[in-house]
This record gives sequence, structure tokens and C-alpha cells, in this order.
Amino acid sequence: MSEIVQIDAIDRRILAELQADAAISHADLAQRVGSSSASVWRRIRAMESAGLLNGAIRTVDAARLGYGVNVICNIRVRSHSAEDRASFESFVRSRPEILECFSMSGEWDYLLRVVARDVADYEAFLMRTLLNHPSVATASSHFALSLTKHVTALPV
Repeated sequence: MSEIVQIDAIDRRILAELQADAAISHADLAQRVGSSSASVWRRIRAMESAGLLNGAIRTVDAARLGYGVNVICNIRVRSHSAEDRASFESFVRSRPEILECFSMSGEWDYLLRVVARDVADYEAFLMRTLLNHPSVATASSHFALSLTKHVTALPV
């Protein structure tokens, strides 16, 4: 588990603003949080060095790119050996249609969030790729009907 980084109220405001708009200038950010640009810059660098802040990204509307299907896929693996887990997790990292992967407790070993253009696209990925991986014993797919909430910002 990662070490918890201690931050103050200004750091919290900086994090909240950066999560809302990663492209904000240091000057605008400083004005919003009530600090100087130099102080904001130092605080951001310190939070990056501490591993609290990672790369800035822009979110993309999946449906507008033609990825209209979201699938939650439960995976059961054949073996829990370190080699097999490493092989499966490397495979997952290499697949762009797998947006998230969680190692799970309970009945299933992994939970994946997969995007696809349509059901046939997902079926092809499932049958020709995912189920053909030597570590995968079985999968259970659940198709999302709609998206009620999607946020990337953590409560700070």
C-alpha cells in the first residue's frame, strides 16, 4: 500500500482545481486558490515528487469515437501462480479496449471494464482474444445499458 501524503488546505484546493481543469495556467490556479504562482508551482512539483500528482490528461467521449458499448467482465483464472498472474496482467495492460482492471476478492479473480463499438465487436474480442489467453478459465460479461455517473476527480 502506498504511503499517505500529508497535504494542507491550499494543496487540497490546488488538487480540486487541477482535477477539474488540468490545463489551467499556474497564474489562474494561483488566483483561484489564493496563493502566488511561484508557490503553486513549488507545491505542484512537491506533489508530483511525492507521487500524489500524476500526468495531466484530457478525457475523451467514447461514444463520439464510436465506442458505444461498455462491458463489465468478470474473469476467473486457471491458476493463481505469480507467473500466470503476471502474464494475464501484462496482457491486460497491452489491450487498449480494456480501460480498467481490478484484482478482486471473492468469487471472481479480476473485474475488467471494456469498451467496444458494438456487441459484435465485443464478442470478437471475447471469443478470439480474451478467452484464448492461457490464464483465463472463464468470463462473465455484463453490458451497461446507460452511464449514470462517471467521474475521475477524487474527493479532496
